[in-house]
Amino acid sequence: MDLETKMEVSNTQECFVELWLRLEHTRRLLWVQHKRFCIRNVLKSWFGLRATNDFIWEVCTKCEKTGWDELPTPMLYPRRHRELLRAIVAVKLGISFYRVNLKALDAAYSVAFPDSTVININKKRKDPLPTSPSKGRRDFTTKINNQDCP
Repeated sequence: MDLETKMEVSNTQECFVELWLRLEHTRRLLWVQHKRFCIRNVLKSWFGLRATNDFIWEVCTKCEKTGWDELPTPMLYPRRHRELLRAIVAVKLGISFYRVNLKALDAAYSVAFPDSTVININKKRKDPLPTSPSKGRRDFTTKINNQDCP
C-alpha cells in the first residue's frame, strides 16, 4: 500500500480528499491487524521503506506530535489529523508548513466525510477588548487594604 505509486501528493483539494479517505482506511486496516493507529504506523503503511526515521521525525515535528501517540478517529476528531496531513504534504513537497492550502484541506474533509461536522464549526471569534476596566481584582485588593488589622 505505497502512496506514491497510487497517487501524487500535491497541495490540491483532490489530493486532500484522497488523503482523508486513505487515513480512515488505514485506521481500519491497522485496527484489523491489531496495530496501534499512530503517526509512525500510518507513515510506514503509506510510504513503506521510504518512511525513514528522519522522515517520520520531520512530520512529527511539524505537526507537534510524537510518533507513537495513538490517534483518535479522523471522523470524530479531525483537527488533529488536519495538522498531520498538513505536515505530510509539507514534508513531501518540500514547502513550508504554512503554505499548505487549509481551505482546500477543510473542504476536502467535508467531501470525504459529508455526514460529519465541518472542521471550522467551533472556531472562536475574537471579542473586542472591554471598554471598562475589570473590577474583580481591584475591588478585592482595596477591600483588604481598607480593613483594620488587629
